[in-house]
Amino acid sequence: MKLNELKAPKNSRKKKKRLGRGSSSGHGGTSGKGHKGQKSRSGYKRKAGYEGGQMPLQRRIPKFGFTNIFRKEFQIVNLEQLEKFSEGETINKDSLIKSGIIKKKRLDLKILGRGEITKPLTVEADAFSKSAVEKITRTGGKAVRL
Repeated sequence: MKLNELKAPKNSRKKKKRLGRGSSSGHGGTSGKGHKGQKSRSGYKRKAGYEGGQMPLQRRIPKFGFTNIFRKEFQIVNLEQLEKFSEGETINKDSLIKSGIIKKKRLDLKILGRGEITKPLTVEADAFSKSAVEKITRTGGKAVRL
């Protein structure tokens, strides 16, 4: 259902407002639009944020903050998430995508040290935290930085 398809119910006594049909109708002359001015003209549209020439709100309020263009964005994986892999397995972006731990191949991968790891694994990633490298090597695995 659309707005232009709306109709009054069949038994409705309310009549449709007929604009511009003479002064006796109560909606003649200016058809309820007031007198003259931009809003009374056909095809009138107000631009979003326009305040009649007053400085608009989005320009009155000060700007703040900044975006660092050199920011490096990582997909983060904790060691506790690597526990599901079998012993001696090589873990890289492809194997993590297959297992559903990460979703995007284009973003860099960083391994963080939350949780414990009990099996020796070879982990290939773009970055590691110190605690993650320490825990991986302690179990006899390797942390390979790409």
